[in-house]
Amino acid sequence: MKKAVILAVILCAGLAIWAIAAKVSEADKTEKFANALAEPSVGSPAPAFTLIDTRGKQHNLADFKGKYVVLEWVNFGCPFVKKHYGSGNMQATQKKAVDRGVVWLSVCSSADGKQGHMAAAEWNNEIASRKMASTAVLIDESGQVGKTYGAKTTPHMYIVNPDGVLIYKGAIDDKPTTDQDDIPGARNHVLAALDESMAGKPVSTASTTPYGCSVKY
Repeated sequence: MKKAVILAVILCAGLAIWAIAAKVSEADKTEKFANALAEPSVGSPAPAFTLIDTRGKQHNLADFKGKYVVLEWVNFGCPFVKKHYGSGNMQATQKKAVDRGVVWLSVCSSADGKQGHMAAAEWNNEIASRKMASTAVLIDESGQVGKTYGAKTTPHMYIVNPDGVLIYKGAIDDKPTTDQDDIPGARNHVLAALDESMAGKPVSTASTTPYGCSVKY
């Protein structure tokens, strides 16, 4: 009888220790994931990065100091991205920005084997067929840059001013749907932020909730 009681106590203690260890491990994983997607704050320096584009050219954020830079997270398998590219809205937004001297960098953080991931040749075909007006499409296969910026969705937009400071992050517009008919009545947050900042005004809507598909890290 005593042995049975002792064994029961030992078993309960073991289960308690295992449960605590499991909770600590899970909490540790959650914290690491949260830290991996920790977003830089508007008004803070934009995180530095170096990535290769679809044509093999290296791009460093520091190279564009003195210019506005727009970062656009993209995945053509996402219906929200299809909404903006299928309607021509994203290309038109890119062109309006680039025509004003803005550097527009489309970033793909899809991991190898995940939705949206493509080889460079496939990307270049897509760039041509969709008539993208980006300055370049950057490949972030490891997801390091996306996680550094806290990119959560496709699309997810960021604007860096000529001083290297983040002045906008969030959605492309205020209509979080996949319906192209919603685009004409939407407020384009990216163009609005560029207009205000270039006019010497503070950005009135500097942070919004991004919408779209999850980035396929």
